Amino acid sequence: MTRTRGLRRHARRMRRAGLQPMIVINSDDQLPDVIAVVLGRALWRYRSELAPFTLALILLITAVTLHVTHPGWWVAILIGTALSAWLLALAGHRVGLTLRAERLYAATVAFAAGGWLAAATALGVLYRPLPQLLFFATFVLGIPWWLHRRRRARVRVERQLAAWPDISQAIGLTGSRVQSAIVDLWGWRARVALARGQTIQDVTAKIPALESALGTYRGAVRVYPTTDDRANRCELRVLDIDPHADAIPWPGPSVTTITEPLDLGPFEDAAPAHVLILRRHLLIGGATGSGKSGGINVLIGNLSACRDVVIWAVDLKRGMELRPWASCIDRLATTPEQARALLRDAVAILEARADHLAATGRRVWEPSPKMPALIIIIDEYAELSDEAPEATGYTDSIARRGRAVAVQLIAATQRPTQKAMGKGAVRSQMDVRIAFRVRERRDVDLILGQGMLNAGWQAHSLDAPGKFLLSAPEHDVPRRARAFLLTDDMVRETANRHALSRPQLDEISRRAVEEAATLAATAHATENPREPEPATAQPEPKETPEATLWAMLKAAPPEGIPVPHLMNATGKSRRWVYYQLNGHATAGRAVQISRGRWRASDHTDHSP
Repeated sequence: MTRTRGLRRHARRMRRAGLQPMIVINSDDQLPDVIAVVLGRALWRYRSELAPFTLALILLITAVTLHVTHPGWWVAILIGTALSAWLLALAGHRVGLTLRAERLYAATVAFAAGGWLAAATALGVLYRPLPQLLFFATFVLGIPWWLHRRRRARVRVERQLAAWPDISQAIGLTGSRVQSAIVDLWGWRARVALARGQTIQDVTAKIPALESALGTYRGAVRVYPTTDDRANRCELRVLDIDPHADAIPWPGPSVTTITEPLDLGPFEDAAPAHVLILRRHLLIGGATGSGKSGGINVLIGNLSACRDVVIWAVDLKRGMELRPWASCIDRLATTPEQARALLRDAVAILEARADHLAATGRRVWEPSPKMPALIIIIDEYAELSDEAPEATGYTDSIARRGRAVAVQLIAATQRPTQKAMGKGAVRSQMDVRIAFRVRERRDVDLILGQGMLNAGWQAHSLDAPGKFLLSAPEHDVPRRARAFLLTDDMVRETANRHALSRPQLDEISRRAVEEAATLAATAHATENPREPEPATAQPEPKETPEATLWAMLKAAPPEGIPVPHLMNATGKSRRWVYYQLNGHATAGRAVQISRGRWRASDHTDHSP
């Protein structure tokens, strides 16, 4: 026995030195010890595969002992067996049996083992056909155990982690050790205790070496800080298969109100990427083709199902990206002039709501179907800064003052540099940030914030469109996710389904927009007086509602004039106004700029 312990100590020293231990037999007296060591090592290595035989041996020894000493205990054993099987079937998830099949298998094994033990205790292990039943049940019930994917994965992980001292020394993390490991659906994760002076940054830098040492595919290893934020601890995540290898179809809206966190897509552990955007501004960044448009579609698809949100949007690519959602977007700006007017009206709404809250003694605007939040989505924010630089003053005001009154920004851009985002405080006010794949490492800090790259937020390593990193107050650990995929047919179907249930702006906001439009129209008429009509033109009636409507359409600013303003000026109903507007549009004299806003067509020279 002393020689056996010595051999084991020698083998451990050899492994620490990075050498493969080799057993040398110097005499015949050492042969039994060597055989015992080799056999014990093999039994321990294959303990999982031998578990059914081990259980059968334990049952056999226990039955022999109980039959000799307490044969009358078979009744208690049978009762305990029934109770244990019942508890495993109903509450097995509390001991790690998450799947129903696993719980049923455990209950079956417990019932079979306990039933055989009770019979053998009462009758003896040699009573026919108890020996045959034990042998047959061991093999039959062992087959699911041997074939179980998670068990085989756990065994493989245990064997990998048994070699961790050699791996850590080979990659330059000598002294680190694995504290615990868990096998999940996609792979496994382990909590690693680092040696003195080592940090998570050291482990992150060794990821390629870790992938090589563990024998995984490229990009399979993740390193996260632990939940307790200890500097000498980290979590190692290893994927056997990539759960994000294929696009994930959108299952439909995950919310019905903006007060609930919406689901952007699954993380790598299948947990949903939930994020709350109420009273938060959101920044989306990523290279061309990285999936930004898909992420925006997921956002709009969820927001379209919310009855307490009004959506405005700016798409200076002439609506190429966002026009499919036009039926759910209350106002869509596709030109710099329209974008400028939209953001100006948003600031007017912001100020009107702030005045209302101050007058009523409240501090925040609580969204509801009658008092909805206002979400402004700006696709390619850099285009707005280039083509309408004065509009960035409005976005700066919204970013700084919009949270409390539920007027929020969602901005998407490729590289959110200070130049692209304007000279204001827009980027610094973004609470939620989504980083799709970027081309350069430095772009990670541009999107997510200074120092995030060194903290493990490696958006430059995302390897497929739609994969992203989510940074938010509730998501402070770099976890990869993949945005749901919305096809064109899904966008069209979702937009048509929710178009009729979209809310309107509240009375306070509508009044603010009308006043802002009136002021803008007055300023436009003062700065750009219209040329008198040619003498050959037909004189327009001055006192009829039709003439008043036409005059207002002709004098409307580029962003158009709201229908409620036309109703007030003509004294007619909404139905009458829309009837007249449709007639002008059919004749080519008028055009709808956005939802509820009209003006005279630029290419018409004739009056109605």
